[in-house]
Amino acid sequence: MPKASELKKGFAINSNGKTLLIRDIEVTTPGGRGGAKIYKLRCVDLNTGARSDERFKSDDVVETVDMFKRAVSFSYVDGDEYIFMDNEDYTQFTFKKADIEDDLMFITEEIQGVMVVLVDGNPVAIELPATVELVIEETDPSIKGASASARTKPARLSTGLTVQVPEYIAPGDRIIVNTAERKYMSRA
Repeated sequence: MPKASELKKGFAINSNGKTLLIRDIEVTTPGGRGGAKIYKLRCVDLNTGARSDERFKSDDVVETVDMFKRAVSFSYVDGDEYIFMDNEDYTQFTFKKADIEDDLMFITEEIQGVMVVLVDGNPVAIELPATVELVIEETDPSIKGASASARTKPARLSTGLTVQVPEYIAPGDRIIVNTAERKYMSRA
C-alpha cells in the first residue's frame, strides 16, 4: 500500500469504508520545523457520486483499490451522455457530461490514446493522453517578426479551451497542448 505522498490524480482509494476516486491533489507545507506535508485529496465517492475531501500526512499509508485501464475511442454524444468504445472488444462505456466536464476540453473525434479507468468492472473516469493536438479557432492576428518574442496572447481552441500562445500563432494553426497543465507546448 502506498504512502499519501505517492498518490496521483486518478487513483482509487478506500477511506472510512468508502471507495473514492482522486480528482485533484493539493499539497501544503505547514510552517515550523519538521512539519510533514499535508495532502488534501478532492475525491468523488464511486458509490454515491458525492464529492469528498480527505487529508493525509505524507507518511500515512493509504489503501488503494485495484483499477484496470482499457484503451478506448471517442464514439458519439447522445444528449447529456458521451459514449466511448473499447478498441479491442467494442464494449461501450457511457459517461455523463458532468462527470467528465474538465476532460471534454481536450476531446475531439480524432483524439488517440484515451483510456477508461475501471474499478470493479465499472467505468469511473477517463484518462487523457499527456498531450493532444488541437486547432486554433480564434486569436488575434499573428505579428510578423514576432517569432523571437516571449510575449503571448490568448487563443480559443476548437473544443472551447483557451490557452496562451506565442504571438506568431494564427487562427487555423494546429498546436500541441499539455493536458495536465492546460498549456501550449508547440506547433503541431
